[in-house]
Amino acid sequence: MTELLKISLPDGSVREMEAGSTPADVAAAIGPGLAKAAIAAKVDHGAGAEIRDINRPFEGDAEVALITSRDEEEALELARHDFAHVLAEAVQALWPGTQITFGPATDDGFYYDVKAPADREPFSMDDLPAIEDKMRDIIKADKPLIREAWSRQQLIEKWQAEGEVFKAEWAKELPDDEELTVYWSGEPGSEGAWLDMCRGPHLASTGKLDPQAFKLMRVAGAYWRGDQNNAQLTRIYGTGWLNKKQLNAHLHRLEEAAKRDHRKLGREMDLFHLQEEAHGSVFWHPQGYKIWRELEAYMRRKMDGGGYQEIKTPQLMDVRQWTQSGHWGKYAENMFAVPDMVPDVDEEDGSASPTVADDADWMAIKPMNCPAHVLVFKQGITSYRDLPIRLGEMGCCHRNEPHGALHGLMRVRQFTQDDAHIFCTEEQVVEEVRKFCKLADSVYQDFGFSYHVKLALRPEKRFGSDADWDKAEQELRDAVAEAGMDNEEYGWEELPGEGAFYAPKLEWHLTDAIGRTWQVGTIQGDRVLPERLDATYIGEDGDRHRPVMLHRAIFGSYERFIGILIEHFAGRLPVWLAPTQAVVATIVSDADAYGREAMAKLEAAGIRVESDFRNEKINYKVREHSLAKVPHLLVLGMREAEEGTVAMRTLGEKEQKVLPLDEAVAFLKAAATPPDLV
Repeated sequence: MTELLKISLPDGSVREMEAGSTPADVAAAIGPGLAKAAIAAKVDHGAGAEIRDINRPFEGDAEVALITSRDEEEALELARHDFAHVLAEAVQALWPGTQITFGPATDDGFYYDVKAPADREPFSMDDLPAIEDKMRDIIKADKPLIREAWSRQQLIEKWQAEGEVFKAEWAKELPDDEELTVYWSGEPGSEGAWLDMCRGPHLASTGKLDPQAFKLMRVAGAYWRGDQNNAQLTRIYGTGWLNKKQLNAHLHRLEEAAKRDHRKLGREMDLFHLQEEAHGSVFWHPQGYKIWRELEAYMRRKMDGGGYQEIKTPQLMDVRQWTQSGHWGKYAENMFAVPDMVPDVDEEDGSASPTVADDADWMAIKPMNCPAHVLVFKQGITSYRDLPIRLGEMGCCHRNEPHGALHGLMRVRQFTQDDAHIFCTEEQVVEEVRKFCKLADSVYQDFGFSYHVKLALRPEKRFGSDADWDKAEQELRDAVAEAGMDNEEYGWEELPGEGAFYAPKLEWHLTDAIGRTWQVGTIQGDRVLPERLDATYIGEDGDRHRPVMLHRAIFGSYERFIGILIEHFAGRLPVWLAPTQAVVATIVSDADAYGREAMAKLEAAGIRVESDFRNEKINYKVREHSLAKVPHLLVLGMREAEEGTVAMRTLGEKEQKVLPLDEAVAFLKAAATPPDLV
């Protein structure tokens, strides 16, 4: 009698299938439409669900959820993994002797690290068109992707025989007690069949990929296993999607992102620059610093309204303080440390000897503000009646980011946070977090951002007891629920393992004008740091108690938030943030006197205004100030001077408006008013 397996489906139904059946057989039994659409399956044999090939037989009774292209996250992961394999196969087909290493899927595509044959130069951008054509040939051939289990020794012998030294090295480190798998592209052993070592899963065949849904983007240098002491490889990057429409949309986003690149716009608008003499630190120009000052003034008003007290704490603190807080043990590689010493200076040539005495004390530049805020809290005796205490700081911090990771304003070494810490009782935590949720919401709405809220849960390496983590995580859940944000509208999601070493955190992920997401605001409920730094308050019972410390920020850092704003608005910042809010430009010199009158009225109204009375054609002036992203250009000629009007050109609008000067001043004053003051 044939053994029957019980296959449970998501709708609660159970199907009996013969032993050796596959998810493809289940799809076929349900109907021809699903048989055609199913590309993989989520299978649970009782030890946890995993995504598997559609043609991989069941090993026993199982719970099964079939995956189609409508399950976009899983479908894209599969497709991109397959594109990576097809890329490696294409490169080896075109250039025999190429060695392959690894090729994972990425957030928007895939890559594969390869080493060119000894008789040719490393691969370059010029090679990409030929590789793309070969990849399309492989996809159109509809080669089956077939999984096999091999022994570790088989793998070693296979790769050594073919001169694949990188794969052979990796195979030697694989465990003997795990199932090791390879995937064939084509029938095993047949002419043109290609093999790679892989855990899978994969689609049923290369033909399941859309040959018009990928594009190779660039090449870069890489090292075997990421170690610069190892052989140098070429990393070939591609982007891959389920169909051509998705690919075109992605390429359009990339084009938009290039136009909006804050580094490019920063140069064009003369906002800031970076240079090697200060790796990862920003030189703010007058126009850029005007944006900073507006944001800082805005955030101060928000903090004042929220009951925060602003403080200022030292840049340098003794390493012993950072050891006590736990940062030196967990974060030292990201910190800058300096010896507390006086170097010997040669009076003749001014050179200094950097000799460090054996008994020199070591200081660390702060990478964050929280330990210093605890020290402020600890001054004097605090009663429960004083809580909550909300301490805020526009705190300048330094982190030793790797040179290769630095990226304009988005990833820097010196940055300033809109940082604050709330010290409160256990009973006050949920309400304080709820208030912060509402405060953050008001800020992001003022800038026109939509956002998702996520809860990052305890990491594997952490301080504190499980009981404290249980309580801290639940408090954040409860606060979000009370704020009405634990739902689909706010994209509520929990992220296991992604919390800080001392506390879980809520994260705000903003969505910009072209659909990219940026993680900015956070709040964390911390019981570890008050314990390590011995922070206490006097309770109603007269005994000492530990406060809970809430770490919170809304912008995150001013540098990164300004970079996000520049890209979100493509440089066309809201009038209240624009460095120059209006320019008065005259057509003829006879109108200059009226231009000065207009300037005086605009300045008296608080408008950041500049004049352009140069002897240049007006079209030249319009173009120049448009490129500088000035929101409003007031054009004045003799007619305007005689009638007391202005011709106002608004950035992005084709038609100009002629209106009385006083009306234009009132309009600009209203437009330049920060949203929290409207």
